[in-house]
Amino acid sequence: MKVMTVFGTRPEAIKMAPIIKELERRKIEQVICVTAQHRQMLDQVINLFEIKPDYDLNIFKEGQTLTDITINALKGLEEVVKKELPDILLIQGDTTTVFAGALAAFYQKIKIGHVEAGLRSYNLYSPYPEEANRKLTGVLTNFHFAPTLSNRDNLLREGYDEKSIFITGNTVIDALKYTVKDDYKFKDEVLSQIDFENKKVILLTSHRRENIGEKMEHIFSGIKRAVEEVKDAIVVFPVHLNPRVREIANRVFKENEDIYLVEPLEYEPFTNLMARSFIVVTDSGGLQEEAPALGKPVLVIRDETERPEGISAGTAKLVGTEEENVYKNLKELLTDEKLYSKMARAVNPYGDGKASERIVDILLDKLSK
Repeated sequence: MKVMTVFGTRPEAIKMAPIIKELERRKIEQVICVTAQHRQMLDQVINLFEIKPDYDLNIFKEGQTLTDITINALKGLEEVVKKELPDILLIQGDTTTVFAGALAAFYQKIKIGHVEAGLRSYNLYSPYPEEANRKLTGVLTNFHFAPTLSNRDNLLREGYDEKSIFITGNTVIDALKYTVKDDYKFKDEVLSQIDFENKKVILLTSHRRENIGEKMEHIFSGIKRAVEEVKDAIVVFPVHLNPRVREIANRVFKENEDIYLVEPLEYEPFTNLMARSFIVVTDSGGLQEEAPALGKPVLVIRDETERPEGISAGTAKLVGTEEENVYKNLKELLTDEKLYSKMARAVNPYGDGKASERIVDILLDKLSK
């Protein structure tokens, strides 16, 4: 069996790394190809997990559009797929690289395995372009590796064959086992000085395209109000490199000594920061899965989420983007011990850390037949 893995961004690399390691462990032939849709943040993860790509398309360009990414990834992947002719091409998630990878494999009649299949927000423009990418990818996929039962049900409602869908858990939980350490020491000067024992540290991440602008201003204003009223609360915000995100963050949070704006963190320090935080406030999809595995309540600052399992389980709460909603929900979670304990102790619905083993088992079983 020859397996080709394709990824292009940091989140894809994080979630694909455990599968690559499992393939290595079982000595299964594999070809690793990165598009480098993102460059710097992708390289950090590749180095952390000691992954050595066989092909690096290096398509990243400043100011690139979605069309640029699609065309350049598709052209580069076509050459690699035609040369390697794998038995299956594995892609993960919902980026433009994922859709381009599926299309490149389809054009060569190569089987496709979609890791983290079946996520749906049912709003084609939120998240954008991810909702469209995952739906388009699903049409071309032969093996749908769905993290949860509800992901499987989404695919069944759309008419996919039940025999092509496999519930595996999410590989991001597998990845946490590699990185979170009880004795971890932060190298960052700001993080190394934080009193995690006596402060309620709020880890904030925000970068979604659909939130940038007025919605982000409302979110940040709500967070600022809550922190100003809860004296032992502080915010750590690794600010995304997007200039518009940085401008809004610096303007809204300026001169507040309890809100720390830091540079984007590599994956290992980031997961260890999350493990030591009190609450996670995020518009990220992946953090909605990771934080519950660490017992951290999540406030989701989006208008809808394709990860309803966390909401249903009680590990996460969808609070929207209006200032008053963000403020009220964050302040309540900071001050209501009963509510906090209920969310922190809820069962993580995203798996047990063995998703990569299940995926490789399925590949061995199905492709051998």
